[in-house]
Amino acid sequence: MPTREILTKADLAELRRSALGTADPLGVAADVADAAEQGRLEDPDDAGDAFTLAAEIAEIRARPEAALRYAEQALAAYPSGDDPRAGFARALRARALFRAGGHDDEAMAELTALRPLLLVQPDAPAYVSAALDAGGRSTTAETWLSEAVDTLLNERAAEASGPASTTIDPVVDLGPPDAPGVAFFLLQQRHRVRRNLNLPHDRQDDLADRLETQLVRRAGERRDAESDLLFWPRAEFDRLLAEHPALTEVYGPDWDAHRGRLETELVRLRGAGQAGLGVFGATVAGLTAFAGRRGGDPADAAVRAGYAAEVSARPSARIAWPPERNDACWCGSGLKYKKDCLPRSRS
Repeated sequence: MPTREILTKADLAELRRSALGTADPLGVAADVADAAEQGRLEDPDDAGDAFTLAAEIAEIRARPEAALRYAEQALAAYPSGDDPRAGFARALRARALFRAGGHDDEAMAELTALRPLLLVQPDAPAYVSAALDAGGRSTTAETWLSEAVDTLLNERAAEASGPASTTIDPVVDLGPPDAPGVAFFLLQQRHRVRRNLNLPHDRQDDLADRLETQLVRRAGERRDAESDLLFWPRAEFDRLLAEHPALTEVYGPDWDAHRGRLETELVRLRGAGQAGLGVFGATVAGLTAFAGRRGGDPADAAVRAGYAAEVSARPSARIAWPPERNDACWCGSGLKYKKDCLPRSRS
């Protein structure tokens, strides 16, 4: 899949969603890295994110040498290793070191340095535990996550002036449906790791289940089926309707209608005074996996509301809206916004 001469933030977001479905994902990774090296990014500050994307593709495609090279280029491109955006690149570097063999100590040192992020970054529990799992250290992931949960809950209990053992639910900051707090993601990731290890259900697993149920309920109360702001890229949209034809009524009969509904809803929300708007990239695999964890049907409104809440809390899934009139459209079509989705809210 050839990339454009100049890559924008929207281009990188689209490639993140679509690269693994192309005929040559590793070629896409190389093209993205070349764009960063050659100064072909519209925003030079995106270089670290571009190299990180290349590293992620290479690592998933089992090319640890390439993943390691790209990850190190990403870390060199960020202002410092402590930059909040650098954590995922460092975790990818650790995964590549594990897979390359003979570098386990170096990989563990990298992940140990990331361990404090478990308490402050919503994405950190997932990418740190995934890296540990790549090195065959899922039990270590469970230990780290459990200790982080204990630390966080005890801190919240102290702030609430009550013992964690009696005020555990009140001190957990669930957060709004579109931005759950760090504790939610930490508990959920610990729950997943323990389930994969076939460990017995404990009190914190129960708490993770209760919080997920609360989030789904609150998301359902806040969103109706047509305004969850999930964006299904063209290939995902076609697959979604092929597997769940009933969702035509929710997301539209075709991709044009789907984009039109989103554009219209965004315009409405802006008119109501909301700022910082955007849509959230969704995948059928992600929806199916969420439904499996909930024991529900992907077409069920409550399940979709919960998935929407989960996806919209991931910074990497967010596509900012609106772009400038002459910039690439948010939908990833490659057309200018004024020639594509901008007019859809008027039709």
